[in-house]
Amino acid sequence: MEKDNIQNQLIAIGRSIVKEKGTEALTVRKLSEASGCSVGAIYTQFSNMDNVIVILNYITLDELGQRLEKIPESANPYTDMNRFLQAFVCYVEENRNLWYMLYSFHLRHNERAYSYFYLRKVVKIIGSISSLLQRILPQMEKPERILSSQALWLNMFALSSFLTKDVLDSFSKIGSKLLCQIVLNTYIAGLSVLENKSQGS
Repeated sequence: MEKDNIQNQLIAIGRSIVKEKGTEALTVRKLSEASGCSVGAIYTQFSNMDNVIVILNYITLDELGQRLEKIPESANPYTDMNRFLQAFVCYVEENRNLWYMLYSFHLRHNERAYSYFYLRKVVKIIGSISSLLQRILPQMEKPERILSSQALWLNMFALSSFLTKDVLDSFSKIGSKLLCQIVLNTYIAGLSVLENKSQGS
């Protein structure tokens, strides 16, 4: 069997393990047991388990990007921005274990230099946010819009950790979805106020 086919099968099996049992269940031994490949063969294919996780995270970001691209455009950019957020929230909630793996990988490897391919996937998502902001605030200069889009994505990414666990339910009446919506709309409202002040000065 060709190397690419073996890798693809191992990745598919690894993804199933994470979806069903969580990030902690994805070990080289568990992957070996589920796939029938020896531990040595898996290391030959990927060198280490971090490389398996990186590829799985690529797939997760690709799926998210495809979900976001399917959002129909309406005449109201505010509505579309909230639809964008809803699609993001729904994807994370439907794929909690996969998203938690992506999120926790960032926390555990904050010094890691991410590859061009990984960053390109993130930049694509930020570009969608930037396009929506351009419709909401057409007078905003491009450098400021790009910076604001990055900040909004970082806010969404940080809040996404609450979507993978039910930690808010024990001490707050604000659900994870509502929290994300409040933060998004408060941020956009703040940008609108600042931009109006800037235009008026």
